[in-house]
Amino acid sequence: MRFLVLLLFLSLVTRAQKDSAITIPMLGVHFGAQIPLGDLDERFGNSFTAGGSFMLKTHKNWILGVEASYLFGGTVKEDVLEQLTNPDGFVTDNEGYPANLRITQRGLILGLTFGKVIPIFKSNANSGLMITIGAGYLQHKVHIYDASQRVASIAGDLIKGYDRFTSGISVSQFIGYLHMGRKRLSNFYAGFEFYEAFTQSVRKLNYSTGLPDTAKRNDILMGFRIGWILPLYKKAPDDFYVY
Repeated sequence: MRFLVLLLFLSLVTRAQKDSAITIPMLGVHFGAQIPLGDLDERFGNSFTAGGSFMLKTHKNWILGVEASYLFGGTVKEDVLEQLTNPDGFVTDNEGYPANLRITQRGLILGLTFGKVIPIFKSNANSGLMITIGAGYLQHKVHIYDASQRVASIAGDLIKGYDRFTSGISVSQFIGYLHMGRKRLSNFYAGFEFYEAFTQSVRKLNYSTGLPDTAKRNDILMGFRIGWILPLYKKAPDDFYVY
């Protein structure tokens, strides 16, 4: 009897050690916070991202993916409305009163990613250190919101002369930890991300300076990201994450 109990115990232990990596399609949502560096630091303050992704983790633990992120922030360092500001330091509306303007940062990041998951624990071959690199497109602009719609100087297409709309190609890097649990709600990743974008203004003229903006920019974002993953399999294999 004891021999049978011992065999059963060894069987369970052996099964736990045979956990193997599997191919997993993954839908994800993510949130991040970044600090700007390079030329971007001269225009904006700290920012945030929110977005979604689709990734495929192969049975060899390679990662292939596509992702999109909405970029936003509340600090704009560059005075894009300097030409419209009166000596008292504010912009007036059509009736001569201080305008109710909200000036913030807005942007978009699109990209393809490729990387590798390096398992750390033998009992969970689908989780571990996740390292990815990527390439894509990054854009940002100064978002000017006229709450009362009473400033004729920035109405309609005129606002494009002040928004500093900028875009270009970007590269990215991510290093963090990916956890794939037995239950769908326990799948997530977290880590540090970096973006380097090579951008240029897409506007023909900046109204505040009266000159075209032809400067080449090196816009950098460095921050932290956390994401939640929904694996797209109906049921986990029997030997998936046995502890």
